[in-house]
Amino acid sequence: MRHICIASADPEALAPFIAALAQAGCAVDCLPTAAAAASAVREKAPNLCVIDSDLPDSDAFALVAGLLEIDARVTSAVISSLSDEAFHDVGEGLGILMRLPPAPGSAEAARLLAALDAIG
Repeated sequence: MRHICIASADPEALAPFIAALAQAGCAVDCLPTAAAAASAVREKAPNLCVIDSDLPDSDAFALVAGLLEIDARVTSAVISSLSDEAFHDVGEGLGILMRLPPAPGSAEAARLLAALDAIG
């Protein structure tokens, strides 16, 4: 079973996305802050961290960099309203699996899991 951590201050807005991940057989933990996400990764690294851009205590890209310092094997995806080009510019070198649009749903969950499958 895949373990996915979702760092978001508003998990209710991600309910369809979270439900689709759970229906696909993933164990999903929702964490309200960057600090909570970092603590969870220190305790037991998940297969994937999905980071929302709405965190109260960190920029999403700074959190990705911080998680890589904790465990370089952690794969991440970021929920962002940036354009693909701007996202690439800001996230370059962080190894982010993919950008997800704001309020992702079941289609984005399926796309994310397929991308995760592709990297093993």
